[in-house]
Amino acid sequence: MQTIITILIIGLALLNSQAVLAAPQNVVLVTLDGVRWQEVFNGADNKLINNKEFVKQPAQLKSQFWHESPQQRQQLLMPFLTQTIAKQGVIIGDRAKGSTMSVSNPWYFSYPGYHEILTGEVDESINSNDKVFNPNKTILERLNAQPEFKNSTALFGSWDVFPYIVNIKRSHVYVNAGFMPIADDLFADAPLLNALQTEIPSPWHNVRLDSFTYRFAKAYMLAKKPRLLVISLGETDDFAHDGHYDAYLKSAKQSDAFLKDLWQTIQSTAGYKNNTTLIVTTDHGRGSYANDWQHHSSKRALANSEQGKKAFPEGIIGSEHIWLAAIGPAIKNNGLIKTKNELKQAQIAATVLKALGQNPNKINPNMAPAINEILK
Repeated sequence: MQTIITILIIGLALLNSQAVLAAPQNVVLVTLDGVRWQEVFNGADNKLINNKEFVKQPAQLKSQFWHESPQQRQQLLMPFLTQTIAKQGVIIGDRAKGSTMSVSNPWYFSYPGYHEILTGEVDESINSNDKVFNPNKTILERLNAQPEFKNSTALFGSWDVFPYIVNIKRSHVYVNAGFMPIADDLFADAPLLNALQTEIPSPWHNVRLDSFTYRFAKAYMLAKKPRLLVISLGETDDFAHDGHYDAYLKSAKQSDAFLKDLWQTIQSTAGYKNNTTLIVTTDHGRGSYANDWQHHSSKRALANSEQGKKAFPEGIIGSEHIWLAAIGPAIKNNGLIKTKNELKQAQIAATVLKALGQNPNKINPNMAPAINEILK
């Protein structure tokens, strides 16, 4: 009798597992612009948190983010990413532990990075951050052309170049980026947030504060239920460029809080619960030392800049190094993945497609293969 009951329980569990996988799958892809793998895996950097050039009040910042243990520092900075996503799902990019991932493009900055993430290909002619409409198709556009995904892909970004990366003129994918308002009738607080976005000054002319990006994206997700949603937060990169390590850390921690809220929302929302995969990554890394952590670019990218060549004759070493974390029904729960070969940023697009239950080769046979090590 006990054997029969055990068989029934196993059978029901298998049926339930198959039912979850049979349901239409969704993916939310979040990018945290220019967040270094060093902070993701080790927390605050001792070389920088004590540097008064980059931190206005070191003692106060250390009380929030410093501990002698790298594991404790990691938890102080990004607790949800490192304690929930990484432990219940997978994480890649701790180079000190044999887990490596890097960009494929030869430039190591944002437009080429986002192009690579969203197309699965490298186009060396994408060699600036200028507002040039992308000649290549992102997976958002390719999916949007299919009846199953029509009007079910969207991107929200803090940086105002995303309409060009996704090429809204050709793709007709919904993109809200930079200082674009959200439709007033999308959710109750939309008029208020639109007003606040114009009233609260951003430190930058082309990047809005991430809170608006996240709140708009979350409201759109709940109202429209897209199958593929991309959310690109940008503050971390700009605070780093400005040399504000304190603000960079605080923004990274806030981004982690957004991830926690996002996952809790996904897991409590009909149509998303148990059939949505969350993938988190970055577009590029940064330098490793006090004299270069603010920057990122390859030697080739700096070749046309006399100032850049003089200051960094080998480019910003290490700014090609990136990381990725994922959780959800399409993802194994293997924790840190030790890589046999260096994984590449271009593999993210196919990984997203496979998590959606799609065949990447049918959608774009030229894209890099998926990261099968993390997929069920």
